[in-house]
Amino acid sequence: MTTSVRDLHERGFGATLRRDAWWIAPVLTALVLGSFGIYSTWAAWVGANYEWGPYLSPFYSPLVQTTWWPLSPAFLILIFPLGFRASCYYYRKAYYRAFFLDPVACGVGEPRHGYRGETKFPFILQNVHRFFMYAAVIFIFILSYDVYLATRWPAASGGTQFGAGIGTLVMLVNVILLASYTFGCHSLRHLIGGQVDCFSCARGGQARFQAWRGVSALNPPLRDGCHSRHAALLMMLGAVFIRALKGRLGDFARPEGRRAERPSGRVSLPSRRFSARIRETRATTS
Repeated sequence: MTTSVRDLHERGFGATLRRDAWWIAPVLTALVLGSFGIYSTWAAWVGANYEWGPYLSPFYSPLVQTTWWPLSPAFLILIFPLGFRASCYYYRKAYYRAFFLDPVACGVGEPRHGYRGETKFPFILQNVHRFFMYAAVIFIFILSYDVYLATRWPAASGGTQFGAGIGTLVMLVNVILLASYTFGCHSLRHLIGGQVDCFSCARGGQARFQAWRGVSALNPPLRDGCHSRHAALLMMLGAVFIRALKGRLGDFARPEGRRAERPSGRVSLPSRRFSARIRETRATTS
């Protein structure tokens, strides 16, 4: 008597005829995404050691400091990249399998037998992905500007001069991978070339077709999520590196034993901590 895939699904979770190590992929995904999620939450919550010299942690870019926000400034901006990644088609597949076990792998029994898709709360909120995509595109230009600032180092004669370090390279590669991941997004490809049955019949069809082919060239590597995984790891590596520079590692990286001041290209509002110091100083002098 033969056993069908449907029979295996009805037997319960983990039932399968597969002989390969199908469980390795979801376990690795759970470890990588779980580690990234735990570290990024902790790094954003502490609200310290996120910049050194010309370097700024990607978890805090753009840096928004204001007196009315009592928590870490990272929480003001992380909702946009988090929303984009959490609703991304690749990430949905990854964490559905790794954390929800739904399905854990192809041809493997699931813990549930009913399927309603993403038509119920909270999964119906995944439809906001295209709106988060608009914000993610803006963040690519912001992070690119951070890379430019990371090349402006203090000169001995005053002002700034071109310079590059390990942090600059990490930030540059991170932006390249994030840009490939973002501009190869299915929502962006649909925005450029979707809703057209015939490119040659549509207005501006030839230009749209060429633009669609351009962004589609970034899509094949995304089939296994390589850009998204590598970008996430580099974001975490960059944040760890900048945090290490704030410690003893920074003593060896500072020019002439001094802390390199951040270029004036970044403008931020006075922080809550800085405002408190001003009030304390005024009270002491009076």
